[in-house]
Amino acid sequence: MAEADRRKIQGVLAFEAVLEGEARRCAKGRAEAAVTGRGTESPAETARLMEEVLQAENLRKALKRVRSNKGSAGVDGMSVTALPGYLKEHWPRIREELLAGRYKPKPVKRVQIPKPGGGERGLGIPTVLDRFIQQAVLQVLQPLWEPNFSEHSYGFRPGRSAHQAVARAQGYIAEGYGVVVDMDLEKFFDRVNHDILMGLLMRRVEDKRVWKLVRAYLNAGVLEGGLVKVTEEGAPQGGPLSPLLSNIVLDLLDKELEKRGHRFVRYADDCNVYVKSERAGQRVLASIGSFIEKKVRLKLNREKSAVGKPSERKFLGFSFTGGKEPRRRIAPQALKRLKAKITGLTRRTRGVSLERMIQELAQYVIGWRGYFGYCQTPSVLKALDGWIRRRLRSVLWTQWKRGRIRYAELRRRGVGKDLAAQTAGSVHRPWRISKSPALSYALPNAFFTKLGLPSLLPG
Repeated sequence: MAEADRRKIQGVLAFEAVLEGEARRCAKGRAEAAVTGRGTESPAETARLMEEVLQAENLRKALKRVRSNKGSAGVDGMSVTALPGYLKEHWPRIREELLAGRYKPKPVKRVQIPKPGGGERGLGIPTVLDRFIQQAVLQVLQPLWEPNFSEHSYGFRPGRSAHQAVARAQGYIAEGYGVVVDMDLEKFFDRVNHDILMGLLMRRVEDKRVWKLVRAYLNAGVLEGGLVKVTEEGAPQGGPLSPLLSNIVLDLLDKELEKRGHRFVRYADDCNVYVKSERAGQRVLASIGSFIEKKVRLKLNREKSAVGKPSERKFLGFSFTGGKEPRRRIAPQALKRLKAKITGLTRRTRGVSLERMIQELAQYVIGWRGYFGYCQTPSVLKALDGWIRRRLRSVLWTQWKRGRIRYAELRRRGVGKDLAAQTAGSVHRPWRISKSPALSYALPNAFFTKLGLPSLLPG
């Protein structure tokens, strides 16, 4: 066993021993309280939620989740693998600070990640210790809100997915609600109003230590360019707690839409309302936009928000065909991103072997297929499959370089003399040759499948 793996296991076991000791002390305290008749409130009551957060089993579950998620180090440079050892040494102090309401989180580390539609989005990476504590808090807070969240909300919720949201939208369209109000919240995670969020938290949670801890995370600041910037609004994406906090705020929008009887689907800050006419859609956009800005204190992006046909708008990477039985199809923007990625991976000038290229392609294609394979337009996936194989044939033709080598490779792969000579001597460029009968015969679909290239078609 490697030394690093041994240290990691030892760290986990050491923290487990700390938790076991705490669990025994808590059990003894409860037994003594039962004998004397002076028991404390149940930790499930919201006045003592911090005790529930710090229960040994909850902490084990939180540590397991943080370790499985891995992720980068925060501002202190501590890795996920180093966390259990750190907890073994420092947990008693940290636990005491949490119980006393004195714990101070570190600032998050700001990194920029590309947005699917272009540009960049700021991601805040908390330290692994703060991710651990946030996860433990999340596991206690989420059950308090989950039963009361809207059935129309799908993002960051247990047992719910983007595919379910897309299917719900498709159902509304099939029912005759053929106009969509596509609302885009401008920089949502950067603009969450802290006072509104804390007010909503306080309605359901009585434990002031939890209030202080959540507020401390909201105000922890962002380290960017060597300087810490104070955060007076927003809930930085990247921490385990942020998705729940965002749903708590946006539940205000859900409840308002429900009160008005609208058919809608929300996934995080993507919200679509389905109506029967353009005129109704414009009324909804104006009135709900006003509600969002006045009551939720968020800003609607007027340039990106619009009323239109579902076939002309996108929702979670999908759009829909027209007609009485709409089908899910991949949005043009998503197809464009796929082609751009694959074009980069299959550049003829990359200087890597075909086997290496296919290995990298496979990793990307499998993930993409897992999401977009949910479309109902297999002909599009079939055409993309053919396009990818054609690019790979073009790559191999380029790697063979000279006519003599090309002729020999074609002959070796069963192509007749005349066709091999004609193709090898062609003056056409690789992309045109990649569609030739000779290359289709010499490099059939089965050839790429054998090398590990998966199909975009599910199953």
